[in-house]
Amino acid sequence: MNRERITRREFLKGTAALAGSVLLSSCSTGPFAKHKPTAVDQVTLGKTGLKLSRLGFGTGSKGGSVQRALGADGFNRLVHYAYDQGITYIDTAESYRTHTMVREAIKDLPREKLFIQSKMSGVPEKPLEVLDRFRKELGVDYIDSLLTHCGVTADWDNERRRVLDALEEAKDKKIIRAHGVSCHSLPALTTAAQLDWVDVNLVRVNPQGAHIDTPAEIWNATSDRSHLPPVLKQIKVMRQNNHGVIGMKIIGNGDFTDPEDREKSIRFTIQSGLMDAVVIGFKNPTEIDEAIKRINSALAEIA
Repeated sequence: MNRERITRREFLKGTAALAGSVLLSSCSTGPFAKHKPTAVDQVTLGKTGLKLSRLGFGTGSKGGSVQRALGADGFNRLVHYAYDQGITYIDTAESYRTHTMVREAIKDLPREKLFIQSKMSGVPEKPLEVLDRFRKELGVDYIDSLLTHCGVTADWDNERRRVLDALEEAKDKKIIRAHGVSCHSLPALTTAAQLDWVDVNLVRVNPQGAHIDTPAEIWNATSDRSHLPPVLKQIKVMRQNNHGVIGMKIIGNGDFTDPEDREKSIRFTIQSGLMDAVVIGFKNPTEIDEAIKRINSALAEIA
């Protein structure tokens, strides 16, 4: 694996074509003019107008097995620790089997301060009934963002039309506040970038090209040059269309055990200016502290 850090000059060269950095421009006006940006700032998620912490708590590491292994008490303590640091965004999914764990962890936290995102797998026969089950499992009246999970084909929107229509109805009824998609292929990501229906994109991104929608060899051949890797080109389109964009796989699906890899990935992702927020799966307070510290450092370099 290439562990050479991306220098500030290389980074700016590789991302200059992104119509400037959203973060760079926002640091000179608005709220960033009054304080240093941090990992736990409340940021706006694209056209939704919804607020969430820039850093989110993921509950799907290794399919959720990492968080489930903490047990109820350990998971509760970790969620509360994250909340006490300012993390208000919790990311879950039906397939992670962590809904009920999230319910118990948040039951004594102020619901109005939380941003909860979940995901619906496949194409269920009655999506609204599935959504009602999600709300019961989570113990909430509404879900802030509900995604159709793991789009892989270029035609996922038509293949899942029943789900998309149901989520649109749910948003009209204020059962959910936003809808979108998590993509696991470049063709699916390309479709998502163009769709007006998409409020929120959950996208896989890291500069090492690990577990993302651009093969590592293509990413490594382009990420330090003026030509953008394909996945970043599509994220740029999402931003132009005012979609909310949340980055995942920042730690390479847990593969980045070397601190240098984690530093490289967090710095690149945060300084790209393409993400409203990022989500990382945690299993202990030390990981939370490290992520906050690394994000704060990356933000400080461009503030």
